[in-house]
Amino acid sequence: MVIKNFLAIDKLLLPLFIFLVVHTVAVKADAVTDWNKQAGDIVVAAGIGPLPAERALAIVHAAVYEAVNAITQRYPTNNLKLDPAPNASVEAAIAAANRIALMQLVPNQKAEIDKVYQAAIAAVGNEETRKAGIAVGEQAAQQILTMRANDGAADQETYRPVTNAGVYIPTVIPEAPQWVTRKPWLMANAAQFRPAPPPPLNSERWVRDFNEVKALGRYDSQVRTAEQTEIARFWEEVMPPIYHGIVRSIATQPGREITQNARLFAAVTQASDDALIAVFDAKYQYGFWRPLTAIRNGDIDGNDATERDSSWRPFINTPMHPEYPCAHCIVSAAVGTVLQAEIGDGNTPVLTTVSKAAGDLSRSWTSVDAFMREVINARIYDGVHYRNSGEVGAEMGKKVAKLAIEKYQLDQK
Repeated sequence: MVIKNFLAIDKLLLPLFIFLVVHTVAVKADAVTDWNKQAGDIVVAAGIGPLPAERALAIVHAAVYEAVNAITQRYPTNNLKLDPAPNASVEAAIAAANRIALMQLVPNQKAEIDKVYQAAIAAVGNEETRKAGIAVGEQAAQQILTMRANDGAADQETYRPVTNAGVYIPTVIPEAPQWVTRKPWLMANAAQFRPAPPPPLNSERWVRDFNEVKALGRYDSQVRTAEQTEIARFWEEVMPPIYHGIVRSIATQPGREITQNARLFAAVTQASDDALIAVFDAKYQYGFWRPLTAIRNGDIDGNDATERDSSWRPFINTPMHPEYPCAHCIVSAAVGTVLQAEIGDGNTPVLTTVSKAAGDLSRSWTSVDAFMREVINARIYDGVHYRNSGEVGAEMGKKVAKLAIEKYQLDQK
């Protein structure tokens, strides 16, 4: 039937048919990338928020890498004491590592986790290799969970609102002030890459940043273009899968080996999790005001070049934590720098991902630098960050990424 249909194709369409077949075969997912998508969806559905979601996926991918590498033995071990398991099923190990980790981290998603797991396990035909793979995956997940059990994520937040006795202030507690006490994966401590303070309010840089976001980030801006508005809406998304789609653009390229992808996702997720620890350390150290606060109080900063706008509002809702530095920018730079190390100086494949905040629209870039620059610009178009904050955050992210590159030896293929 296949041959008959093939011969029936009009000769003019034959080259297109061949191209589509070859392209479909060449760009292929594996169990690591498949589970990355599934785990991302599960963690988002759990409703635990962006920072806990980042931590959860870092734990998942650390376990996946250790399990896969125990079977393939392609790279030196990094964290665990796992017995070599060369006869175990890699696919079963990946499924088991995901299941054990996700069950503990997002137990409210038990039904979905079990459904995905059972489908994955059913596809592994050999009972002996399946059992061996499940054993190594479960062992890896349990060891990683034990390692990260007391990393500070569960510490009680004790944020003290700044006020005077009897004076009303908004009563929403800022996001994750306890995150600065977490134990990093890569850094020596949360303050290892703490930057210098934000620009003084009498500086030219402050004037530049204030007036740029005032013009471009206003909810009804007349100078923000349609494309800039599209970019702003796209990067309103804050959950980890928006970055993981870009990673899968690399991981699904022809010639990739499954341990490479397990290692790549482990490096990316640990870099981005540490990046958030670092950026929240700086945010709560400096407590710098957001554009909404600064622009509505432009008459009290002591600078005549920053005029007050009493009704100014940002394009998106302002995140509930201090402004400096930019969290999206540190994560994008951490992810991008790891990816650049992975692909080297050769041709960069088209990088593509999807934003749920933008209605599942996709965007693509032809270079890692273009993707990272867009994120800095997007947060200005959103009206929630200043350019200096984006640039500082990006530099921090690159430093964190270098630790992941060294740990996982990404320059050694």
